[in-house]
Amino acid sequence: MASTVKTKTDLAFQRCVMPDCAATYDVADVRTSCDACGSLLDVDYDWDSLPVPSSLQSFEEKWSRRNEPLCFSGVWRFVDLLPFAPTNKIITIGEGQTLLHPSDGVARFVGVRPGNLLLQYEGMNPSGSFKDNGMTAAFTHAHTIGARRAACASTGNTSASLALYCGVSKLMQAIIFIGSGKISYGKLSQALDYGALTIQIAGDFDDAMHRVQQVSTKQGIYLVNSVNPFRLEGQKTIMFRVLEAMRWEVPDWIVVPGGNLGNSSAFGKAFYELHQLGLIDRIPRLAVINAAGANTLYELVEGRGLRWNNGRPDASIVNNYYAELDDANRRASTIASAIEINRPVNLYKCLRALECCNGVVREVTDQQMLDAKAQVGANGVGCEPASAASVAGAKLLRAEGVIAPTERVVCILTGHQLKDPTATVAYHTHDQAEFNRVLGSRGVTRAAFANRAVQVENNLDEIIRAIELNS
Repeated sequence: MASTVKTKTDLAFQRCVMPDCAATYDVADVRTSCDACGSLLDVDYDWDSLPVPSSLQSFEEKWSRRNEPLCFSGVWRFVDLLPFAPTNKIITIGEGQTLLHPSDGVARFVGVRPGNLLLQYEGMNPSGSFKDNGMTAAFTHAHTIGARRAACASTGNTSASLALYCGVSKLMQAIIFIGSGKISYGKLSQALDYGALTIQIAGDFDDAMHRVQQVSTKQGIYLVNSVNPFRLEGQKTIMFRVLEAMRWEVPDWIVVPGGNLGNSSAFGKAFYELHQLGLIDRIPRLAVINAAGANTLYELVEGRGLRWNNGRPDASIVNNYYAELDDANRRASTIASAIEINRPVNLYKCLRALECCNGVVREVTDQQMLDAKAQVGANGVGCEPASAASVAGAKLLRAEGVIAPTERVVCILTGHQLKDPTATVAYHTHDQAEFNRVLGSRGVTRAAFANRAVQVENNLDEIIRAIELNS
């Protein structure tokens, strides 16, 4: 049975996302779904009884105390906007020291005016991806309730982040589930090096996600995938830092890759709460970009008309589509392994975010992502293939006239370039066989922006001539 928030002293609690249910649960409960209707949960707050900041500018004072761990953290310096944990239980390793990088070169590629394209680079996090924003929050909740083991299914970045927090804190054992051949070595090496127990199953991410949920329930292991509502509380802070870097002005667009849809869901929640609290005067538009080989959200929203519909989405559209996937045994397939997911667990939360943010969904090919990735790299910021979906998507939306050249666009780069160096080297290589092996099977036929090594004889004059010809 659902518990009920009884008094104003219960300032943080968990609530079913479906308005017609809205069952509530104690913040100390470990659950990933509503007992009453089976839907996802939010972490919610009694804002009327909490000390809400008078303005977002008040957070700037935290920088004068950045010698304090919570003020230094790019997540926990915003603790007043995610006040679910006792501050003495918070586990931080300096996550969130990220950069909002204006890039006129990428702006030209996308088609917006100089100064209007900004790259939010989450690859600067300790484990090299945005996952640390959510992991510090989920890990803190796990620590608060006394968990000793934590698990996830992963295409790589979640496992690296969980393993890192477990390795640094020594508070829990990390157990990660990966699919066969569905993780890059750059990411797998992190989980192995940080000491995680790694379980590789025959199947893909969706299979691993199904099994980790079963095992976590049966064995009482704390699950940290983004079905965990506390994960998304931490991921809200990516948007707080974007606003902070923009001197608290709201951009016109946030463009984000869509995999399990945790980021898009968290961003929608962040902007909704900030607007309700009177801390921003408008909400930006949201664009979620799928890989064409893992395009469930695009197919459902743009192809079949699925909408949040004020909390009454038509679940039959989803169920029918998933049945079609099963009947055809169709698996997600994209070079962007971080978003290679057919059954996103945060689908309904993302639909809510799209409604809140007047959002759109698009799909881009692996070719478009890799070309966008090359342009991001050529302008000084390296990212993994999935990250570049945001830039490729922004370019597509600009070509369609959905994004205007005068609008300010923030593209989220979710992970570091070295998360998947194989794809990068294959794109730039001379070796056609290697190009075909890594990229050809994904439908990539060219490297329009390749920066290939210049091959010369071991001869001083030839080396100098090559430098002069290519300078």
